[in-house]
Amino acid sequence: MFCGDIDIRIARDGTWFHEGSPIGRKPLVKLFATVLQRDDAGDFWLVTPVERARIRVDDAPFIAVDVDREGLGRDQRLVFRTNVDDIVTADADHPIRVTFHGPRAEPSPYLLVRGRLEARINRAVYYRLVDLGVAEMVDGVPLLGVWSTGRFFPLGPLTDDA
Repeated sequence: MFCGDIDIRIARDGTWFHEGSPIGRKPLVKLFATVLQRDDAGDFWLVTPVERARIRVDDAPFIAVDVDREGLGRDQRLVFRTNVDDIVTADADHPIRVTFHGPRAEPSPYLLVRGRLEARINRAVYYRLVDLGVAEMVDGVPLLGVWSTGRFFPLGPLTDDA
């Protein structure tokens, strides 16, 4: 049954709010996260077998708060942990993407967690990825990126002033 919009919002920093107040119980947030879905139009929904309610998400619903590297080189695995303790390996089904915004081209990196739900990669984890990054030519363009499960994920262009 469609319940309409409810006053739940996920802030850019990953904090969940109900009626303007932070939800301080992590087990409750983790429970909500298990029933979170995103539709084709980009709307976010809490979906149970009997109810469906739309919520607001400022950016991405999750935050990638840690990354571990298993192995080395092109076959290494980059394994991320989110703020709701999802464990996700960057691969063909869980790609890393980076968008750039503003006059200084600030990076906004994301990891696909499941379905259409992404985790914004926090600054510390992004810097760790940059530290692990290697230069590769992609379509004639030199890019800095990381390898995981045999796939290259660009983090940004390499420039002469970098």
